[in-house]
Amino acid sequence: MVTRVGTIVVGGGAMGAATAWQLARRGREVVLLERWEPGHRMGASHGATRNFNVAYADPTYVGMLAEALPLWRELEDESGTTLLDLVGVANHGPSEAFDDVHAALTAAGIPAESLSAKQAAKRWPGIRFDTRVLFNEQAGRVRADASVRALHETAAAAGADVRHRMQATRIDGVDDGLVRVASVSDAGVAEVFEARTAVVTVGAWTTKLIGAERLPRLVVTQEQPAHFAVRDEATAWPSFNHFRGAGDAYDYWLSPVYGMLSPGEGVKAGWHGVGPVVDPDARDFEAVPEQLAALQRYAREWLPGVDADLAVPVSCTYTTTPDEHFVLDRLGPLVVGAGFSGHGFKFTPVIGRILADLADGSGRAPELFAADRAVAAGVGSPTGLGGSRVG
Repeated sequence: MVTRVGTIVVGGGAMGAATAWQLARRGREVVLLERWEPGHRMGASHGATRNFNVAYADPTYVGMLAEALPLWRELEDESGTTLLDLVGVANHGPSEAFDDVHAALTAAGIPAESLSAKQAAKRWPGIRFDTRVLFNEQAGRVRADASVRALHETAAAAGADVRHRMQATRIDGVDDGLVRVASVSDAGVAEVFEARTAVVTVGAWTTKLIGAERLPRLVVTQEQPAHFAVRDEATAWPSFNHFRGAGDAYDYWLSPVYGMLSPGEGVKAGWHGVGPVVDPDARDFEAVPEQLAALQRYAREWLPGVDADLAVPVSCTYTTTPDEHFVLDRLGPLVVGAGFSGHGFKFTPVIGRILADLADGSGRAPELFAADRAVAAGVGSPTGLGGSRVG
């Protein structure tokens, strides 16, 4: 069976669902294929929360931040669902980037405030601070599961054909104006789609599905944040990023730490991008004992508002490029969105807009995200402040 459609989006996590939403709103004919059932835990878009962290200095990301908040609000209005909780983000620890980030955000009209450790401790007694804090009030957390669900529902309401439990098994570019996608349902029913454009947003499965030849190196890791029980439900919690200092007291740190309150689940905290490299089809979903122990030690020393012994590990994937910038590009009849490197979720509706522009030919992606860019490993986080995502 061959089904002909204008655009097919392969991968219905946050980025693919946002692309389908954007295309359907424009009146484009679009089919969205998602391999798993709604609310699955196999990829990178699941879970209660993500940091909505705005601490960037790079002008490309700052521009995307300025677009992101109103687009999130549009999605909330269309879906009738609250998706953003602007509880703020507190960045602390020794970082030379704070001044540059403060200046970049202020120039863009995004609030940024410097606090002393004493001022921050008074506001948020659940966190121990020993350096100045860069606080962003128009930041906080995104409700991840609710966001994906809202995107599926609003895309479908706008006319998108959203199909769960439908796995794309092969993608072939016939020419610049035609692509063929073979798929199979979990009931074993095969279907072939032909479209002018295919948008590929399959996260950890990107190179498995379309190969690695025209992409930066994509490394898939299994990350293991954890929820920690809160001691006092009345304690106020911002989202936070914490950067390591020098000396023996930090020897056990694996990376910067990110975190936020996930209502009803506790404070989620995690190391950024240090999980084991995995095959996404052969994960064990188990925390590395040494990494979990180090995270619990961190909680004991730096999060007095939680019980470090009551930790519930969470498993998710990162798909990371060498420079930690995204891949948003058109390659013939394929549009690729990949490599979100643990800091993409906050930009979901913007990334959907960019990928939709690439798919219908109405716009280009920033050069920073070109698939054929020259990249070098070890360049550090584009935020200047470490990761901003929670799995």
